[in-house]
Amino acid sequence: MALLRTLALAALLLNSMLIPGSPTMADELTLERIFASPALDGPTLRSVRLAPDGSRVTFLRGSDEDRDRLDLWAYDPATDTTGVLIAANDILAEPAALSDEEEARRERARISGLSGIVEYRYSDDGRYLLFPLGGDIYVADLAADAEAESDTAASADGDARGGGPAGEGSEAAPTPRRAGIRVRQVTSGEPFDLDPRLSPDGSQVAFVRDRDLWLADVASGEIRALTDDGEGAVSNGMAEFIAQEEMGRDRGFWWSPDGAHIAFLRVDESTIEPSRRYEVEGDAITMIEQRYPYAGTPNARVELGVVAVGSGEIRWLDLGEDSDRYIPRVAWHPAGDAIVVQRQSRDQKTLNLLLLRLDGAEPRRILTERADPWINLHDDLRFLDGGESFVWSSERSGYRHLYLVETATGEARALTAGEWPVDALVAVDEDLGLVYFTAGVDGPTEQHLYRQSLASQDPEAVQRISRRSGWHEITFDDHGRVYLDLYSSTEQPPQLSLHSSDGDRLAWLVENRIDDDHPYAPYAAEHRPTEFGVLAADDGQSMHYRVVLPEGFGTEGAGQFPVIQYVYGGPTSRLVQNRWGRRHLVEQYWARRGYAVFSIDNRGIEGQGVAFQAPVYENLGVLEVVDQKLGTEWLKAQPWADPDRVAAFGWSYGGYMTLMMLMQHPGEYAAGVSVAPVTDWALYDTHYTERYMGMPRTDDGSPTEAYERGNVLTYAENLDDPLLLIHGMADDNVLFTHSTMLMQQLQDAAIDFDLMTYPGEKHGITGDGQRLHVYRQITRFFDRHLRPGE
Repeated sequence: MALLRTLALAALLLNSMLIPGSPTMADELTLERIFASPALDGPTLRSVRLAPDGSRVTFLRGSDEDRDRLDLWAYDPATDTTGVLIAANDILAEPAALSDEEEARRERARISGLSGIVEYRYSDDGRYLLFPLGGDIYVADLAADAEAESDTAASADGDARGGGPAGEGSEAAPTPRRAGIRVRQVTSGEPFDLDPRLSPDGSQVAFVRDRDLWLADVASGEIRALTDDGEGAVSNGMAEFIAQEEMGRDRGFWWSPDGAHIAFLRVDESTIEPSRRYEVEGDAITMIEQRYPYAGTPNARVELGVVAVGSGEIRWLDLGEDSDRYIPRVAWHPAGDAIVVQRQSRDQKTLNLLLLRLDGAEPRRILTERADPWINLHDDLRFLDGGESFVWSSERSGYRHLYLVETATGEARALTAGEWPVDALVAVDEDLGLVYFTAGVDGPTEQHLYRQSLASQDPEAVQRISRRSGWHEITFDDHGRVYLDLYSSTEQPPQLSLHSSDGDRLAWLVENRIDDDHPYAPYAAEHRPTEFGVLAADDGQSMHYRVVLPEGFGTEGAGQFPVIQYVYGGPTSRLVQNRWGRRHLVEQYWARRGYAVFSIDNRGIEGQGVAFQAPVYENLGVLEVVDQKLGTEWLKAQPWADPDRVAAFGWSYGGYMTLMMLMQHPGEYAAGVSVAPVTDWALYDTHYTERYMGMPRTDDGSPTEAYERGNVLTYAENLDDPLLLIHGMADDNVLFTHSTMLMQQLQDAAIDFDLMTYPGEKHGITGDGQRLHVYRQITRFFDRHLRPGE
């Protein structure tokens, strides 16, 4: 114990020395300041990209006045300057009301609390940049020079949106130039246009309007519909609910390499029985009829079409006779004469990579992946040699690794190997024969950049490129020669830098150093260090944990501290990572109030291979609780932890875990806070739930044992510890019904609990004051039950 205290104190001293300009006296860190502007993290950095032509680096950044209203920023390598490229308020002064479809898309993308420019895309040559704003579409010409001056002058008398609306069939309206560029408004007014994407040459924009696929000419503003049957349960070019929420596919159409065709998905949800849910606002209740694909029920029918941009002719491609399957990924073959589709079976144990030719030839299966218990989806597909081969990732070895596959034969050769998984393929330099990827070779708590030769015969000999300990999010240029590194750690808020492919830093774009002018500077001196460690599960596998020890730890007479066991536990997300985030700031706040904050990543979570995930199959809510309980026992054995004051807290899957921990082990926890929890997996969607739990009912219609074991309501009457239940009353993902069912069962059993609901809020509870209010209630609840009388 003395050694642990010495190490913690040393880490704290080292941390304070490493933070430049840290004041000698720290201000009090409050929840109000954490959720206020400017962000304590420093600049909000999102969607960091290198222009395809290498001329600039772009990213979205919140303003100091409003951290959640984003502008488009750019770094110019030629002048080594960074500044605003397009300011949202210069085009649209106030945030526009979102359509229901756009609000749902943003909720699925976890950006529902943001406004301004929330997404943007380049043309293939990097000259044109598209961004939606307020339901309209804008295209910036980044190479506009003197020839645009006359148009600029003509537009100067226009309003802030730029010279008046672009009517259908009329010339698109130019907006005033900014920073040497020309922005043109392509569409305007009602209805709300969704998911716009530039053609490869930047001359046209495809988008979704009123559930159909449309096309706009950028120069003239002329628009026309490419499909005409989108209505009611049918949509063209839109990603269906479970594609967005569970499959990581946020789009429903794809331009061909030459811009002559668009592949699109037609989704018919009439197979899904409509269900009603109620969105409770502060002053109204709205009944929503939603076609929600509950586990075990039919999915939408999905077809793949290709429309010729010139003629409007549509041909439908053969996806196979079995319509009860998923289409998680679609891509064009580099030759432009075929489409490559990933087709996944309903039970998610088989995935076929199909080549569908436009000339009507029979579909060809390139390769098949089979896995037990399930296949994890990925975006790791890069064609080489004009399509003769491709780089692909697979978990066939027990860990996700990269393979070089011959397109004609499906023959695969391993490029990487070892008892660690590849996280993502990030670049291929075909000329130099190098492949770049991110992974945590030395453990899942950090993410680094690595490279490997395409010709390597030693797949375990990979080379690490990134150097600093922490979390590196990597974005390469199209040729694999330079990359952007969005880096952070528990001690350093996000920094953005430009690097050569061998790791040398070429420039700081956003250094975000915590100097005297940094927003976090007044609080840096009291920053608490995060410690990492490993515990063994009952099968011997390593479970990683992190703990933030409270203020006063290591001092004479500090005594024992209450502990918040912050849990997620679900298969798709890790908590124990050496990276910065708003959650990290909340942990810092709690630590300064005298709490230790502990998290452990139980078995079942991605990032440690198939054997680490597989035990949770048909065992949700059981195996993870065993592992979290092991973490609790470790906590209670620490001399600095008060064994009678350990509480659980989690959101979403973590809310589910909190309930299961309290109900399966009554008396073990001093209190628990559950936010937006699943309670009955039969009420969750097909793709996620069936992946881990199979079908919910047996042949005779009764619930399966897995769903019974994993149901919170099975254990609800065991609740014997203080519980705070929190839920948004308009949640369209984990429906509010999950919590109302639990409320009723607890009330029927006369079991006390605390409740806080949020009118109008969805799963993330992202309203301006609501997220702050959530954490205030959580803190008050823990203070009441873990620090009574203090």
